[in-house]
Amino acid sequence: MRTQAARRLAPAPGDHTAAIVKAVVRACGFWGLTNLDSARLFDVPLATWNRMKAGTFSGRLDQDKLTRASLIVGIFKALRLLFNQDMVHGWPTASNTGPLFGGRSPVALMIEGGIPTMLRTRRYLDGLRGGL
Repeated sequence: MRTQAARRLAPAPGDHTAAIVKAVVRACGFWGLTNLDSARLFDVPLATWNRMKAGTFSGRLDQDKLTRASLIVGIFKALRLLFNQDMVHGWPTASNTGPLFGGRSPVALMIEGGIPTMLRTRRYLDGLRGGL
């Protein structure tokens, strides 16, 4: 049983959602994604993305969205560890001739391929920095 002090210190259920949404919105904004591409990458309707971006989203994130958020933030962190500021901004939307991307931008490929491609992109970046 939790003490009264522990209950006061525990974050409300919405606190995690707000922080997760804010992190995803910031990463997509940092990469210069359009609202439409951001919504497609996070797999939400454009109207929902607009509420997320405005800070008025009050819904819940299902496991799919939590996984996508984790991958987006992980990709963002990996880019910051690997590259200078310009590459952190531009890498996700630049065409990439690496074997995983075949001349397409990582974001375009991740939008098309969903979570499996997002996971491969994350692993690719982790491998570049010697994490795998």
